[in-house]
Amino acid sequence: MGNILVVDDDPLAATFLKTVLQEDGYQVRVAMDGQEALDMVAEAVPDLVVLDLDMPRMGGFEVCFRLKQAPSTRLLPILVLTALEPKEVRVPAWELGADEFLTKPAHHHDVLTRCRALLRVKRLTDELDSAEAVVFALARTVEAKSVYTQGHSERVGQYAVELAQTLGLSATELDILRRGALLHDIGKINLPDAILDKPGPLTEEEYSLVKQHPVQGVRILEPLRSVRVLLPLVRWHHERIDGCGYPDGLRGEAIPLLVRILSVADIYDAVSSDRPYREAMTQAQAIGILQHEAAHGGLDRDLVRRFCELQAGPPPAARSSKPSYIRALSTAS
Repeated sequence: MGNILVVDDDPLAATFLKTVLQEDGYQVRVAMDGQEALDMVAEAVPDLVVLDLDMPRMGGFEVCFRLKQAPSTRLLPILVLTALEPKEVRVPAWELGADEFLTKPAHHHDVLTRCRALLRVKRLTDELDSAEAVVFALARTVEAKSVYTQGHSERVGQYAVELAQTLGLSATELDILRRGALLHDIGKINLPDAILDKPGPLTEEEYSLVKQHPVQGVRILEPLRSVRVLLPLVRWHHERIDGCGYPDGLRGEAIPLLVRILSVADIYDAVSSDRPYREAMTQAQAIGILQHEAAHGGLDRDLVRRFCELQAGPPPAARSSKPSYIRALSTAS
């Protein structure tokens, strides 16, 4: 049926809730304060939390905030059940992420109805998460097709998040960036191994196939609602500030900030990793590539400056001539 954590420092209220919920078939644990609740969640994440607000050691507001901020529990449904004045605490509780709100004394039918509804939503969310997990496994499989791309997306995600943190982006935006990085090349599943591992220059026809992978990636992911927020990163990570990128030729700030961040990280990892047609570049060479692209309209100049400062302190001067290894920008990432 479901596992429910009741968090209430009032023994009578806690016993009442435990009895009502167990009689309806649920497994119930009880925490007497906020800190104990967090400790119990760390041991085993429940399917639902029924949370009082006014408690010792750590109050319900702090518990709600911490659970909704943590990636592992951000989708955990929380029913606030409190004796505090509703007009004073209802809105703050919702702003912290609470999913439902009841005031004490609550009729057991109301409690059961709200719990059943939240648990139904939780089951649907779990099903979406399972489908999403399959998609991420597929993305890892795509990378595993070639020894040259294994770990690429995870490294890109790490670089991108580090860069985004210098801009003070929110935890939600960082999570979108990390997940988008893991999926950005999923469209390459349609590319033959002969192209992915080709040791020499690509033909015009082969390069045309490579350029289709952002659109193919979106087609794979579109049916899954839980990852739709990631689609801009998948479709547009090869767009350029000067409008000469693909597949849509977006220009300047029409390219979303998260996508511009991902592009910097993607190119850096591509050129600083081994590829079938060249060895990995040194850090100085990779930074030179970024600086060249920023100077010639490929990448966001401010983001490149910040990234180079993160990687190696003050960046070297931008190169005035196009390096011979610039091919890596379009085919390897």
